[in-house]
Amino acid sequence: MKGITGTKFAEIRDKYGHCSSWAVWAEAGDKAKSNIDDLSIFDPDKDPKILEILNPEVVFVGLNISRKIPYSFGNFHDSRRGSEDYKIRYAFNRSKYRGAYMTDIIKDFEQRMSGDVKKYLEGHPQFEADNINAFVEELNDIGAANPQLIVFGDMAFEIINRHLGERYHKILKIRHYSGPITKEDYAQKVLRTLGSQ
Repeated sequence: MKGITGTKFAEIRDKYGHCSSWAVWAEAGDKAKSNIDDLSIFDPDKDPKILEILNPEVVFVGLNISRKIPYSFGNFHDSRRGSEDYKIRYAFNRSKYRGAYMTDIIKDFEQRMSGDVKKYLEGHPQFEADNINAFVEELNDIGAANPQLIVFGDMAFEIINRHLGERYHKILKIRHYSGPITKEDYAQKVLRTLGSQ
């Protein structure tokens, strides 16, 4: 059931706002990235109905941040050069997944190249384990009792499935939104994948 309280929203923002967000975006304007970084949509004082949309039982999970997130709930809402976040807005902002929680499995680790993330994790297994524990705590904190985890890309999926596959039974992998694919093709492919699982 969708919806969270204002108190829970504030708790999540204060503890996880630097590394998370929600699958809600302002509508695009003339350009694909326009308004993607408009975070005023997450102000319950301006629009209390935002709290009714949010759904911690569906969680999108990425691997890690590629660069520092300057604003609360700014993850997955980046308009800067090189960002591909507009593709996930196009795919999910008007779908049944609108309002899902969004986060990364590896926290506070800035790296654009997933291969370098993999190399670091292989050499630092305790760091990976600590991040898994923090992720489980995060799911508990947001009130996700039996979440559906929708994971972007192979590496994040492998990490989550290896550590948490027996604990969470609804773990789905979708294509990552980076790379040479149009927003239209991306939306078609990922929504088809989710619809077949």
